[in-house]
Amino acid sequence: MTQAAEQFMDVATLRQWLGGGGEVAFLDVREEGQHGAGHPLLAVNAPYSRLELLIGQLVPRRSCPTVLIDDVDGVAAKAARRLAALGYNAVHVLDGGVGAWSGAGHPLFPSTNVPSKAFAEIVEHEYGTPAMTATELDRRRRAGERIVVLDSRPLDEYARFHVPGAVTCPGAELVLRFADLVPDPGATVVVSCAGRTRGIIGAQSLRTAGVPNPIFSLEGGTQAWRLAGLELEHGPTTKLKPSSPQAVAAARERAEAVAARFSIRRVDRATLETWRGEPRRTTFVLDVRTPEEFAAGHLRGSVSAPGGQLVQAIDRWVGVRGARLVLVDDAMIRAIMTAQWLKQMGWDVAVLGRPFDGASLATGFDTSEPALPAVARITATDAAHWLDGGAAAVAIMASAEYRKAHPEEAVWAIRPRVDRLPTRVLQANRIAVFADDEGAGALAATDLAEIAGRAVALVEGGNDAWRAAGRPFTASPDDPPDTERIDTIFWNHDRHAGNREAMRAYLRWETELPGEIARDGLAGFQIGA
Repeated sequence: MTQAAEQFMDVATLRQWLGGGGEVAFLDVREEGQHGAGHPLLAVNAPYSRLELLIGQLVPRRSCPTVLIDDVDGVAAKAARRLAALGYNAVHVLDGGVGAWSGAGHPLFPSTNVPSKAFAEIVEHEYGTPAMTATELDRRRRAGERIVVLDSRPLDEYARFHVPGAVTCPGAELVLRFADLVPDPGATVVVSCAGRTRGIIGAQSLRTAGVPNPIFSLEGGTQAWRLAGLELEHGPTTKLKPSSPQAVAAARERAEAVAARFSIRRVDRATLETWRGEPRRTTFVLDVRTPEEFAAGHLRGSVSAPGGQLVQAIDRWVGVRGARLVLVDDAMIRAIMTAQWLKQMGWDVAVLGRPFDGASLATGFDTSEPALPAVARITATDAAHWLDGGAAAVAIMASAEYRKAHPEEAVWAIRPRVDRLPTRVLQANRIAVFADDEGAGALAATDLAEIAGRAVALVEGGNDAWRAAGRPFTASPDDPPDTERIDTIFWNHDRHAGNREAMRAYLRWETELPGEIARDGLAGFQIGA
């Protein structure tokens, strides 16, 4: 790895940057399990194990001021050098890492997507969004009341589990599809999710849009449903039906009123192209329609970011605080409803008018990998010869999957800790790397080759090719041990698997977020603006 002197930044300066209104990317380069155990509110997780695969989406402008945080274990320094090699020229490392942040009296937040979750809790408080308990919903349905339950999560989450009888309608689709799904203006509508936040945002979206029905969120979502001793339904996998012209017309009228209320800005494609060419600003172009609509045809350079999930997990797509967001939706209904939330979260957001008129559209999804480091590759047959000749084998895969099944000869590893592999591996004559994900495997193999100073090669086809070659696999239920599984979030991780105390703890944590957000002081929310 090219050596370079790290530019360090102290906590006070970083907080000035984060609160100063300019662009800054604050990236937590620790693994997801470490991030989920506790991180600064505005730190976006970009694990070193996948850094080069993520950075182009999270921080597309290479001159954007960027600050990396770690546990003072050298990972941020490694990440800084990798980013410098990609042309990022304004990268800093937070001096003292996570410990310095908390040592300065600033809170750390467990879980993921915390700003979005906190935002929803504050929305409920500020707007007075009504909630219905699971027991009340069950009682009223048994009494024969006209109640429609709308599940605002993505289709795959709905299929895993949902309140019995709930109708799937991902968050950004609620206003668009409401007239089709709830034709009875007298029916009570309850918006559900797996916890609290998406139900709150979904319910308040309908209230803001002015639908005539009584609207509630399901307090505590499916977790509260289970805590009440009620059973969930599972499956089926389903698809959304096209909206009727009548539903679209009603939704457009409601969305236009919301756009006027919140002064949602609209831009044309010429303005968008000008913005995208500005060297000192970052502009994200986010298509908030369904993934299926995106795949059927989308603007080149746009990214699929379904609106409900974008509000719920904006740090999955956007890594630059202070960046400009442009939302794409052919009918603009979903874009407007998403934009009003993002604006209240403090983002500089606009809706693209007439986005597809005369445009040359791309189809499908961009499955190309970012430019990966040049790493040697061998076939499964070659790998077998290597191992027969004394080579070591390393498996780069999720620790949970490794425990279930891995090549018998392979030791588990994760990129930031390949230097901790056993001596017998690092000093073997050659090292074969097996990976479920070619990109992550190539990155780890590159680091491993630099550390070990010997031949390292990525096995083409990874575990699938090894299995097809008839080579043995084995399970290891306790290996790696939990203490080494930094890719896994353990904080209340089994709340959806029936752990009632974890459910209670998680729901309690969500309701306490507004107080913690106030203590942090950097959220920048503008509720009602």
